[in-house]
Amino acid sequence: MEQRTQKMSNFRWTIVTLLFFATAINYLDRQVLSLTWKDFIAPEFHWTNTHYGTITSLFSLFYAVGMLFAGRIVDKLDTKKGFLWAIGIWSLGAVLHAFCGIATSGIIAGKWLVGFAGAKEAIASVNNISMVLNVSVTLFIFARLVLAIGESGNFPASIKSVAEYFPKKDRAFATSIFNAGSTVGALAAPVVIPVIAEKWGWEMSFIIIGALGFIWMGFWAFFYKKPEVHPKVNELELDYIHLDHADEAAVNPNANTENEKKLSFKQCFKFKQTWAFAFGKFMTDGVWWFYLFWTPAYLSSVYGLKSSDPRSQLAIFVLYAITLLSIIGGWLPTYFVDKKGMHPYAGRMRAMLIFAFFPLLALFAQPLGHISYWLPIIIIGIAGAAHQSWSANIFSTVSDMFPKSAVATVTGIGGMAGGIGSMFINKASGALFDFAGQTQMSFLIFKGEEAGYFIVFSFCAVAYLIGWVVMKALVPKYSPITDL
Repeated sequence: MEQRTQKMSNFRWTIVTLLFFATAINYLDRQVLSLTWKDFIAPEFHWTNTHYGTITSLFSLFYAVGMLFAGRIVDKLDTKKGFLWAIGIWSLGAVLHAFCGIATSGIIAGKWLVGFAGAKEAIASVNNISMVLNVSVTLFIFARLVLAIGESGNFPASIKSVAEYFPKKDRAFATSIFNAGSTVGALAAPVVIPVIAEKWGWEMSFIIIGALGFIWMGFWAFFYKKPEVHPKVNELELDYIHLDHADEAAVNPNANTENEKKLSFKQCFKFKQTWAFAFGKFMTDGVWWFYLFWTPAYLSSVYGLKSSDPRSQLAIFVLYAITLLSIIGGWLPTYFVDKKGMHPYAGRMRAMLIFAFFPLLALFAQPLGHISYWLPIIIIGIAGAAHQSWSANIFSTVSDMFPKSAVATVTGIGGMAGGIGSMFINKASGALFDFAGQTQMSFLIFKGEEAGYFIVFSFCAVAYLIGWVVMKALVPKYSPITDL
C-alpha cells in the first residue's frame, strides 16, 4: 500500500533521451559527406553531381535492404543488443570514409603508408582522372555500404523501444522527441563539420563525428533494460506503460502480451497495414533525404554559397531550426485523443493529413528564390518540419496495429520501401541536375540547374498527399492485427 502512494517514476523519458542522442549521431554521420563533397572532396577526386548522386542513391539502396533485415534482427536479438550492433557498425562505417583517400592513393599510385596530406599529393600526381574517379567513388560506396547497414537499425530499434516504454497514446509524442534528434544532428552538422574540414581536413570530420557513436554505446549498455525488470521503473510507471493491455485484451481475449507469436516476413506482407505503411514511407522518405543531401549543393550551385561560407552555414542552421517545430507533430494526435475523444489511430491519420498540406509550399521555393535565398530556406524548413511530424506519426501506426514482437520487422519493411524511394530521387536528381546544367534546359521560367531543382521540388510538394490518400484507402479505420 505504501508503494502505491509513491510518485510515479519517469524513467521512460531517459530512454527517449538516449534515443534522441542516437538519432542525432545518426544524422551527423549521414551529413558529413553532403557538407564536404562539393567543396572539399570533389576537387580532390574530380566528382560531378552524377557521381555524388550515384553514391547517395546507392546509400539509399543499401539502407533500404538493410532496413528489411535490421528490423528482423532487432526483433531476434531484442532491443538492447540489436541497437548496440547497429550503432557499432555505422560508427565504423563513418570512420572508414576518412581512409578512402589513402586507399585511393594506394590503389592508383602504390602509396599506402602515407598520411592524409601524402595521399592528396599522390592523387594529384596521377594524370588518369578516370581512374581516380572510379577508384574513389567505389571506395566511398563501400564506406556508405557499411554506414547504411548500421544506420538501418536505428529506427527499428528506436520504435521498438518506444513501443516497450510507452502506451499508444503517447508513442507519437515520444517518437517526435527522439526523431527531433535528426533535426538537432542536422542543425549541428553545418556549424561543426565544415569547420573541422576547413581546419583539419575533410578526413578528420568523418573520424571525429564517427567516434561519437562509440561513446553512446557505453551509455546504452549501462542504462537500457526492459521496463518490467528495470530498477528505475516503479510499479506506477509500469502500470502506465501497460495502459493498453486492457484494451488489447478486450479486442483479442486470447492475446498473450508476454509471449506474442512472431510474424515471418511472408506473414507481414499479407496485411494491408504493412502495405499502407510501406507506401507512405516510399512516397515521403526520399523527400526528406533530398533536402538533407542536396540543400548544401543547392545553395552552392544556385546561389554560389559554399558550405564553408558562414552565410551558407547560417542558412542550413536556420533551415533545421525551423524543423524543430515538428515536436508539435507528436503532440497533435495526443490532443485529438485527450481533448476530442478520438481513437489514437484516427487522431494520427487526421494529424498526418494536416501535415501533408504544408509541403505544398515547396512549389514556391524556386520562384521566390529570385527575391532572396532565405525564402527557399524558410520554405524547405517548414516542409522539413512537416515531414518530421508526418514521420513521427507514420512510425507510430505500426505500433498501433502490430504486436510488439513484429514492430521492428514491419518498421524495417517500411524503411526498405522508404530507402528505395530515396534511391530513385537521389539518383534521378543528380542525373537531372547535370543534364539541366550542361544543356541549359528550360522548364517554365527556369533554366539550367534551377529548372532541375524546380522539377524535384514539385514532386516533393505533392508526395505526402499522394501517400496519405493511398494509406487511407488501404486502412480506412483502426484495424489491429489479431488473427495470428
